[in-house]
Amino acid sequence: MILIKLGGSIITNKEKPLSPRKKVVENIAKNLKKIDEPIIIVHGGGSFGHYWSVKYDMHTKPNRYDMHGVSVVKNSMIDLNKIILNAFVKNKLNPYSLPPTDFMSGNIPMIKKVKEITEIAISGLIPITYGDVLWYGNKKTYILSGDKIMTHLAKILKPRLVIFALNEDGLYSDLKTKKLIYELKGENPKISENKMDVTGGMTRKVDEASNIAKSGMNVFFVNGNKPERIVKAVKNNKYEGTLFRGKKNV
Repeated sequence: MILIKLGGSIITNKEKPLSPRKKVVENIAKNLKKIDEPIIIVHGGGSFGHYWSVKYDMHTKPNRYDMHGVSVVKNSMIDLNKIILNAFVKNKLNPYSLPPTDFMSGNIPMIKKVKEITEIAISGLIPITYGDVLWYGNKKTYILSGDKIMTHLAKILKPRLVIFALNEDGLYSDLKTKKLIYELKGENPKISENKMDVTGGMTRKVDEASNIAKSGMNVFFVNGNKPERIVKAVKNNKYEGTLFRGKKNV
């Protein structure tokens, strides 16, 4: 089984509010048809959920945020999810929308419900879940990032491979020369953070990827604008990207 995160910067234009990149999503869908294993998809919020969560000053820490803001963020994520579902259906794939409320209680994953996602994926459907604003309790809500969902799902479901599709080729040791880091074995590189991303930007992705790798799974960062690299990562062919080498805890 393959667990894939479609970053918000890939599926939307983050510079322009509420702007999906439909051609990119369709190109990804076309390439996913070449994968002969069960797939689970998680997608970010990009210029939909992130845009509104910044507007309403909402964060990953549970708090009593503006309830109208909660509605707006949640509604925008449903809109974005529908765009992705439509692109998959158009390309003869079988997407199955799975809001995070189906398997999260507060900020705790419901293990039995998470394990059901494997059954859905094996059946021939493609579960597609996403970062969202969730009810926490006591009038509090919080932003659950797609990156955090990746860690929850990976640790419970133990997929063969975990892939983060980014708007870059991977991680760079030097941003000016764009010198690519091809492999990381446990070390965390320093990342300059995008302050407008309430879920932590690249820093969060690196933290979650490192966390997953420490549980023994290989994690690939690939450029989602070149979705053939997703297929190459799955089929173990050479491609440009960054590998977080899975390492079991001793």
